[in-house]
Amino acid sequence: MSSGDGASQSSSKKSKKPRYSRFTQQELPACKPILTPGLVISTFIFIGITFIPIGLSSLSASEAVVEIVDRYDVDCISANANDQEAAHMQRVGYIQDARTNKTCTRNLIVPKKMKKPIFVYYQLDDFYQNHRRYVKSRSDEQYKSPESEQKTKTCEPEAFSDDRKPIVPCGLIAWSLFNDTYAISRNGNSIPINKKDIAWNSDKTHKFGSNVYPKNFQTRGLIGGAKLNESIPLSEQEDLLVWMRTAALPSFRKLYGRIETDLEANEKITVVIENNYNTYSFDGKKKLVISTTTWIGGKNDFLGKIYIIVGGICLLLALAFILVYLFKPRPLGDPAYLSWNKDPASY
Repeated sequence: MSSGDGASQSSSKKSKKPRYSRFTQQELPACKPILTPGLVISTFIFIGITFIPIGLSSLSASEAVVEIVDRYDVDCISANANDQEAAHMQRVGYIQDARTNKTCTRNLIVPKKMKKPIFVYYQLDDFYQNHRRYVKSRSDEQYKSPESEQKTKTCEPEAFSDDRKPIVPCGLIAWSLFNDTYAISRNGNSIPINKKDIAWNSDKTHKFGSNVYPKNFQTRGLIGGAKLNESIPLSEQEDLLVWMRTAALPSFRKLYGRIETDLEANEKITVVIENNYNTYSFDGKKKLVISTTTWIGGKNDFLGKIYIIVGGICLLLALAFILVYLFKPRPLGDPAYLSWNKDPASY
């Protein structure tokens, strides 16, 4: 074959046009709405009358939530120094001393009747679980399979124990596991806290293996938080699973357990707290939250207020368009404005 024939074939391939179709020729039907005043006003009114009832119902559901919030990190430690920095050092020394008794008793009053199930949360403020290096310090492969025990490269500085054995579960997130405990009683009778099924089912079945057991965990000199039972697989240690689902904001709540009995209004409950978790080094805050839920979840006024604000703005815009349209209508399609019989000087 000559070079001329090859060039002609290649040029014919390049010049070959695609087969005709409505897609290639951009002839598919399309929606091209014309924004008339009536359509714009109707849209704003529809959004307004839809959003405002949703916002009111959300606010009503949020108001129905009964919530007890108790900040205990300050009252559970006695710092008698006058200087703020000295008091800070006293608190840090107290929480880091393993010999001190960290039991703290709090008496709380139930403001309204709380119907079961009642959820118990711990709340941390100024704790940045969303820090990039903190979030990356984990090994999802290791958590799922015992064969991946050595895959700890992303877990530094909590990857290996002092004798160079892999830590399971490795990483800073697991190392800093929350370890305060709560025991609730009423009139001297203990109220059980159910800690089963507090983690996401997907975490138990897919992210953490049922045959992966803790090893060499919290054995180094510096202890970050709670210890784990080495005879229980990771998928069944639900406190760990709840903690490992990191929060996006520096103030967050995590589920501790559920109370499966009603609490009556004005009833006094006693909470015995083991105040172990060190938030004092970074001036964080710890709170115990006991709360009921509704169809919207826990107490959350923000969502309802946003719906009401957006709905109100839409109704105001609709009213503004109506007033402008009534008192100063815009002429549309008037043929007089297209007439060429007018004085040319007017153009």
